[in-house]
Amino acid sequence: MTTPYERKQNDSVSDDVVWHNTTVSHQDRIELKQQQPAVLWFTGLSGSGKSTVANAVESKLLSLGKHSYLLDGDNVRHGLNKDLGFSDDDRVENIRRIGEVAKLFVDSGTLVLSAFISPFISDRQQARDLLEAGQFLEVFIDTPIEICEQRDPKGLYKKARAGEIKNFTGIDSAYEAPVNPEIHVQTADKSVEECAEYVVAQLAELGYLTLGEG
Repeated sequence: MTTPYERKQNDSVSDDVVWHNTTVSHQDRIELKQQQPAVLWFTGLSGSGKSTVANAVESKLLSLGKHSYLLDGDNVRHGLNKDLGFSDDDRVENIRRIGEVAKLFVDSGTLVLSAFISPFISDRQQARDLLEAGQFLEVFIDTPIEICEQRDPKGLYKKARAGEIKNFTGIDSAYEAPVNPEIHVQTADKSVEECAEYVVAQLAELGYLTLGEG
């Protein structure tokens, strides 16, 4: 049986498929929203707090009057990526699709928050390469695996240790931590609120938003 990943590798764009330029440009959308669009690519182990922190960050962006959208790993697998499993190949395809979706959101002038384990450096680089310089911000939610296991909100680590889940990141599948992320959040001694405040402060420092704007 051909996997989605294999189909992607084998398929090529037909010569009959032509890119259509639109009348409304990327710059038009930026000027309308009055913000600098980018992807905030949250990465970290399962249970590290990626989705929780990303959700808190989006709430803060909303309060600042910013246009944003949160792409959550579990939510996307309910629809767009429901045909994918958790093998290395399917993980690669999962991130490829998300990168393409995130690129469309950035073109719309939106700040995109992407919360996925995305365990492989090469896949995160592939997502970065889809975008223009400055449009991809890697946000490393750096939580020691011991703390992730203590939290284990879904009971996944327990199942993985018992052999009930295969290819689980950090147990029997590798997690390649970011080498030089734009935003590095060390969560061990910070609350969710403190982590979110730090991310927003970093966004302001990097020039993506002005605090007090709204």
